[in-house]
Amino acid sequence: MTRPSQDTGRAPTDAAPSAPAPVVTGTPGSFARGVLDKRHPALIERVRRATPYPPEQRRALDALLDEITKGSIERLADDEPGADLWRDEPYYGQRWADVPFLWAESFFYRKLLAALGHFAPGPWLGIDPFAPFKNAELAGSKVDDELSALDRLPDLPPDEQDRTLLLSSLWGNRADLGFQLSAGEAGLGDRVQGLVADDSAALWDILAAGVTGGPGEPGGPSSPGKVCLVADNAGPELLPDLVLADHLLATGRADSVVLHLKPYPYYVSDATTTDTLACLDRLTAASGRAAAVGARLRDALGAGRLVLRSHPFSCAPHGYDRMPADLREDFASAALTVMKGDLNYRRLVGDRHWPATTPFAEATAYFPGPVAALRTLKCDVVTGLTPGTLAELDAGTESWRTSGTHALIQVRP
Repeated sequence: MTRPSQDTGRAPTDAAPSAPAPVVTGTPGSFARGVLDKRHPALIERVRRATPYPPEQRRALDALLDEITKGSIERLADDEPGADLWRDEPYYGQRWADVPFLWAESFFYRKLLAALGHFAPGPWLGIDPFAPFKNAELAGSKVDDELSALDRLPDLPPDEQDRTLLLSSLWGNRADLGFQLSAGEAGLGDRVQGLVADDSAALWDILAAGVTGGPGEPGGPSSPGKVCLVADNAGPELLPDLVLADHLLATGRADSVVLHLKPYPYYVSDATTTDTLACLDRLTAASGRAAAVGARLRDALGAGRLVLRSHPFSCAPHGYDRMPADLREDFASAALTVMKGDLNYRRLVGDRHWPATTPFAEATAYFPGPVAALRTLKCDVVTGLTPGTLAELDAGTESWRTSGTHALIQVRP
């Protein structure tokens, strides 16, 4: 069992002193306020119904619900494993609505696990309260359709294979790989329409640099290096990430892929090692190309070309500008770090009220190496848009920042 933690020693922050104010939970009408008022209470009830927890855990869930809806932020109990790691946080005694959104969300999930005895010795130690949701999604018939669609991938030219697998990883379980492959250019076009920023050419250029030539040897052979892939959700959204990892290894874009996972359940569907192994089983139990991908990934794990990593900072209530030195070194040594999903994006650029036209490179200037973000938009934070794109999106009636209907691929070389 990984020790519960939110930090392991911080490097000095490189956030710009002029960075805008953080997103706060309680702004009326905001996405963050909706999470506090609706999503978290609904999740407590959903967890309660999914697993037959005994009376002690159910009372603890009642107390947590009462705290987030009526009370102020309370510390973890002194006897809670890992409570000392949260002791110096500055927001205790304040209303949940008055603190930074990123911190409030993170602490809510930590308190939810504490209420369920996830870290305490006993029969509920290590039980994932979100496993019923993850397992149901992974077992769904739509996953069978998606995996069988991989058999048609070789019919595409190599550059379209690259594009299709990248978009599948970007859109997660909304990727509809089968539709893309059967509809050809029309299918890809439908997905591209939702992109508010697309630096995919720069992403492939970075990955090609190690294959086509190294420093001082233009066009000469060199090692493609390591790619860090920081995962987001489990189940149907992790499957295309694993397929993309296999593609990078098989096409020589990466010598190794380091898949960064959560050390314990976090944010409902975030991927852990257990979830990754379940996805590998799902792949290898399929037929055709999916089974071959699963077999190659299992071999890559055994050979050290696919590495699973779960750093405690992955569950921190802070941005990556406060990452500890060992994690910074890991990212610095990668040819490219790919950050998947909305939460990782918030932690990468900072969960702040950035003007949407703030350059992505400016918001990520502290990051120790080349970094890419693959993200569907499900919260208010966004950077790197052109003024024209922003004006067009704001002129629409849709809540484009939070609806999940838009996405971005952003790269800082």
